Amino acid sequence: MRLGDTVRRPLRPFSLTVQAYLAHLHDAGFTGAPLPLGVDEQGREVLSFVPGDVPRNPLPPQMAGDDVLIALARLIRALHEASAGWVPPPGAVWGGTPANQGQITERTELVSHRDYYPGNVVFRDGLPVALIDFDLAKPTTRLYDIANALWHWAPLRDPRDRAPAFTGADIPHRVAVFADAYGMTAVQRAELAPFTVDLARRYHENSRASAELDPVFRKLWEDGAKDELPRAEAWLREAAPAIAARLSQPGPVACAEVLRHRGRGGF
Repeated sequence: MRLGDTVRRPLRPFSLTVQAYLAHLHDAGFTGAPLPLGVDEQGREVLSFVPGDVPRNPLPPQMAGDDVLIALARLIRALHEASAGWVPPPGAVWGGTPANQGQITERTELVSHRDYYPGNVVFRDGLPVALIDFDLAKPTTRLYDIANALWHWAPLRDPRDRAPAFTGADIPHRVAVFADAYGMTAVQRAELAPFTVDLARRYHENSRASAELDPVFRKLWEDGAKDELPRAEAWLREAAPAIAARLSQPGPVACAEVLRHRGRGGF
């Protein structure tokens, strides 16, 4: 709940670890996240309120421009730069879904947000400027974070399951715009397309397992995830070659969009 310029939330097992991470981001100069303000007299987590607009699904047409992708990519790159090198405190506890609560099963490079669902991205003047809800933050990889952002914002979904404004979107182009704005390396570009296919499979498996453990996730499963996630995987298998081909052409793909964004006062 909001209280003045703060947000009060129930204290959960991972809250203090996330607060330590947010404190590090602030000290590193990253301004696109809430400030951690400790715990109040009622035992609630306290964070600063981040002003701005938070979009909801289905995303409106104004969210479909390349300038949104460019700003989001640069915001996530800034987050990664601020996160690099941070060592979590001893006994760090991480959140997750019911099926993978706190689990870290793969190689990691840094701690990051990991959940760029539209409701977690704050806009001002039509562009992403901040991130909220770090509940799924934990050690991860840059590639995972990029793929998660594209999952929501390209989006990497079957056209039937996208917002109307994105139904006919040129997804390889949108992925390349994001890649150029983020500054993805040649290795990251080569790995992204096959990684997203596997990501869709893992999201499907995790959602199904979480639905068996939690009624909230059961509703999400029944409301569409059980059909949308396998469709996303099938669509990505078909689209992956085109995405990979576009990513093999770094730089010029998003040049016009980047220049236009700068001309509007971006960066």
